[in-house]
Amino acid sequence: MERDEGLLLGEAARAIGVSQDTLRRWDRAGKLRTRRDSANRRRVPRREVERLAGHADRHTVGDGLSARNRFPGVVRSVEVSGVMALVEIEAGPFLVTAAVTRDAVEELGLAPGVPATAAVKATSVMVERGAR
Repeated sequence: MERDEGLLLGEAARAIGVSQDTLRRWDRAGKLRTRRDSANRRRVPRREVERLAGHADRHTVGDGLSARNRFPGVVRSVEVSGVMALVEIEAGPFLVTAAVTRDAVEELGLAPGVPATAAVKATSVMVERGAR
């Protein structure tokens, strides 16, 4: 019986719907298990792809958003106040804060440590002046 070496990093990234850089970061952070093949290429076991693709399927925001609009990461904190909540997602080097409803937090099961993807769609961007 032939051993399943898994998918190459690019194949796994396409199957999950994230970038190769995201998978490399997840690998370094221990959020993804990979192996090296005889050519020293990263391989992602099929069970890992299925685990992560299944998560992505439950939280897909739509095909209309490009990869640069999506920030997969892990919930860092959830602060609920009344009908609204602030959710912080640590996505690689980025910290994204979203204001969502309490219902959304409950429906998605958001809590610290839970994988989540921030999808950014805006018609304007606020700019703050940096220090001189």
